Amino acid sequence: MLSDLTIYAGGVVLLIGALFTLLASIGVVRLPDLYTRMHAASKAGAVGGGLILIAVALHSQDTAVTVRAIMGVVFLLLTTPVSAHLLARASYLAGYSPIASTKPDELARSREQNSAT
Repeated sequence: MLSDLTIYAGGVVLLIGALFTLLASIGVVRLPDLYTRMHAASKAGAVGGGLILIAVALHSQDTAVTVRAIMGVVFLLLTTPVSAHLLARASYLAGYSPIASTKPDELARSREQNSAT
């Protein structure tokens, strides 16, 4: 009974994770510039990947696999936002401007300071 429940819960979590991953990929294709695409990939992609790992943990019913899946989720949650932030900042400082409708542009002063030196 409990085994069946965890398998069904794993299936539901897997579908939700796949939906988030699909939304992330649609966002990467549809959004207008590098920064919004990066936002979609980092936020929805991390949630989708994390949910898929949780589904693997629920479905496996093995402690070793569960621990590794939870470590993977923690790794995703810790590294994805930091790496997306660093990539976006490096892209901005390299000259990739956001679209005109992005307000406010708080890094404009940093760009001016870096170009002056």
